Amino acid sequence: MIRAEQVSDDMYVSIDLVEEVIERQINRYKKKLVDQKQNAAYFQKDFMDDEDIDDEEIRIIRSKKFAVKPMDAEEACIQMELLGHNFFVFRNAETDEVNVVYKRKGNTYGLIEPEF
Repeated sequence: MIRAEQVSDDMYVSIDLVEEVIERQINRYKKKLVDQKQNAAYFQKDFMDDEDIDDEEIRIIRSKKFAVKPMDAEEACIQMELLGHNFFVFRNAETDEVNVVYKRKGNTYGLIEPEF
């Protein structure tokens, strides 16, 4: 849980001050998580042991199901940014097809549309 409290005469100034404190806390916590995951001591033995893994075998270890809301590509890019992902799957409201938007270098976006 992340909390912050600031007091000032102006509500908007207080909100800005709290935002800065919370942002610092989130960045500190994120750095801590990344450092833990990258530390060799945290690797699982199963991950390090590759004796019984067949290179030809494809294993899906996680799957997700989610509702695909109809939207336009611009709204999909906004949703992708809000989630902090590099790509976003959505149903195009104009064509009713499943599309993907993705981040490119230089703060640009790409759109993948199926072609049948």
